[in-house]
Amino acid sequence: MATDWLGSVVSINCGLTLGIYQGEVSSVDHSSQTISLKQPYHNGVRCPLPEVTFSAIDIKELKFLDIHNTVNKPSTGQGAATESSFHASARRGQSNRVALPHVTGGSQSATAPITILRRAPAASSNSRGAMQSTQKKSGVRNGGAGGPARTRDDECFGAGTDENMDADFDFEGNLALFDKAAVFSQMGGAGGHSSRAQHHSAQCDQKPASYRHDENILEAKPVVYRQITVPQPGGQEYCTDSGLVVPSVPYELYKRLLAAAERWGLSLERRLETTGVCSSQMALTLLGGPNRLTPKNVHQKPTVVLLCGPHIQGAQGVSCGRHMANHGVEVILFLPNFVKMQESVTNEVQLYSGTSSKQVASVKDLPTSPVDLVINCLDCHENPLLREQSWYQSAADWANQNRAPVLSIDPMVGSRHRSVEAKWILSLGLPLPLAETDSRVYLCDIGIPKMVFQEVGIRYHSPFGCKFVIPLHTP
Repeated sequence: MATDWLGSVVSINCGLTLGIYQGEVSSVDHSSQTISLKQPYHNGVRCPLPEVTFSAIDIKELKFLDIHNTVNKPSTGQGAATESSFHASARRGQSNRVALPHVTGGSQSATAPITILRRAPAASSNSRGAMQSTQKKSGVRNGGAGGPARTRDDECFGAGTDENMDADFDFEGNLALFDKAAVFSQMGGAGGHSSRAQHHSAQCDQKPASYRHDENILEAKPVVYRQITVPQPGGQEYCTDSGLVVPSVPYELYKRLLAAAERWGLSLERRLETTGVCSSQMALTLLGGPNRLTPKNVHQKPTVVLLCGPHIQGAQGVSCGRHMANHGVEVILFLPNFVKMQESVTNEVQLYSGTSSKQVASVKDLPTSPVDLVINCLDCHENPLLREQSWYQSAADWANQNRAPVLSIDPMVGSRHRSVEAKWILSLGLPLPLAETDSRVYLCDIGIPKMVFQEVGIRYHSPFGCKFVIPLHTP
């Protein structure tokens, strides 16, 4: 009986402690209830020992992977193996199992029953349909002529083990054994292969260099950072965020530029409107932009105080206040009462009155608590003596004591001592030479065409890009 299973490949499950062993049955001892495997594998790894012996008490489950001898033996006595009924399954090729129960000591240890589930021999193809119907009714598969049928599982997993499985595969060595030229010569002939190889090499030589996603395939010209040149430099130069150089111009050249713009059709009213729009956009950004001016934040409207004089710079401030009031900002305009003011100032004040915003003529009517922003338009390029008047000094003192940030629009040229310390300075068109200060300088596009710059001798290329207000930095 024991010799029937010699040479069969089995899988022995010894539980979690010892693991699973696989190998070829070399001996079966009924007296000692042991089974030995040669060339064993432990948990899928080749064992260093040539043979391993197992006791029946350690075996939890035993499976036959490949049965060497499947001749049916007659079952005699209690110790003989009894063949259990094999129920038909929808899937072919079930594994053969042997359940070896726990063996106790005594006289019956040599004849412990072993339940064996064997593979039934395959029947002929002509009687397969009848055999299957018989199996469904009786649940027992009868033997037939022919050898054992190799199922798909046996064909896949029942092959003999390879002794060199633990050796690493040499990819480079096997790749070197592949002769590509010989294979191509066999496929299309040596002559055709050589011509194709020459054509392929010629294509590789003619292939242009590859480019990255951030590289331009066109040859770019060197960047010219000094795109604005003036005939009379103002003494200071600034640069934009992109590195373009923006020189300052003296006030005399700046006056000629504005006069030429008016001759071309850029009137004072248009310039005031453009200045008001751009300066209000900058002021709204300084107030917080969309984070502050939202419908859900109507109970916290920002407050801005405009300090304006009776001149063009004051008219620019009034235009800025009108646009901010239209955007929901609480604006307070300070403008002293004068018997005669310029027409541009009068027109802007009339438009500002349509916003229903507050206008005061005395510093006493200004808020005593800090406001969100103060816009300074008190200075005048044409009349610097306004600084000596009482209303000017009172307004400047109030702005310095209010502790609110100050934005100065188009301040005076080169004044060493500023009456109002500004955090931001907004220049129009081109910057004027300013005194050394810690203020941040910004430049506003007021819409002067390129031909107007050329008329006064300035070679000009717009540094604004996609914006109307850009920051300027000192190099």
